[in-house]
Amino acid sequence: MSDSVNTTPIKIDVWSDIACPWCYIGKRKLENGNASYREAAGSGASDIEVEYHSFELSPDTPVDFEGNETDFLAKHKGIAPEQAAQMLERVTGIATDVGLHYDYDALQHTNTVKAHQLIHYAKAHGLQLEAKERLLKAYFEEGRHVGRDEDLADLAAEIGLDQEDALRSLRENEYLAGVKADQAQAVAYGIQGVPFFVFDERYGVSGAQDAATFSQLLAQLTEERQAVAS
Repeated sequence: MSDSVNTTPIKIDVWSDIACPWCYIGKRKLENGNASYREAAGSGASDIEVEYHSFELSPDTPVDFEGNETDFLAKHKGIAPEQAAQMLERVTGIATDVGLHYDYDALQHTNTVKAHQLIHYAKAHGLQLEAKERLLKAYFEEGRHVGRDEDLADLAAEIGLDQEDALRSLRENEYLAGVKADQAQAVAYGIQGVPFFVFDERYGVSGAQDAATFSQLLAQLTEERQAVAS
C-alpha cells in the first residue's frame, strides 16, 4: 500500500456562526472526534485540516441588541419567553457535557459580520483556528462584545495578532468580500443551518453530531483513500 494516502490532509470545511450555541458544541465534538480517530488509527491516520467559513444566522441583528438572549430568541423564533428560556437551559446543559460553560446572563447578543471578518483576517495570518475559539469563548462564556471593531481588535491582540492592523482591517471591511463568498458557497451547497461540516468536498454532516460520528467518517475516508492507492 502506498504511503501517499497520508500525505494529503483530509479537509474539513465548517460553516458556522459565532452566535450559534450548537456551533461551539459542534466544534468541541469535532475536535474530540478527530482525537479519537487519530488515537484509533495510530500511524495510519491521515492529517486533518480544518477551515471555518462564515454563516450569519441573523444578519439583521443590530450591533447593540437591546435585551437579553431570551428576548432575542423569543422574538427571532416567534415563541414565548418561557419556551425560549427552556431552550437556553437545555443547550447550556449540553454544552456543559463537552466542557463549555455558557453564561447567558452575561452574553451580549450582536451582529456577527465583523467577527467573521476578523476570522478571515486571522486566517490570512495563520491564526484562524485560534481566532474562532477565542471569539466563541468570549461570546458564550465571558460576556464579551464581539460586534464592535475595537472590542474585536482587543480579542485579536489576545491571540497574537497586531491590534492596530486588525482594527484597520475591520474598519475598512477588508474581508467582507470573503465573508460574502463563504455565504454564497453555503447557498450553493444548500446549507440552511449550522454547524455544517463538509469532509473532503464529498460528505456533508449537519448539526453538532456525536464525536463518534466524526471519527467514524474520518476512518471511512482513510479506508477509501487506501483502497484507491492500493
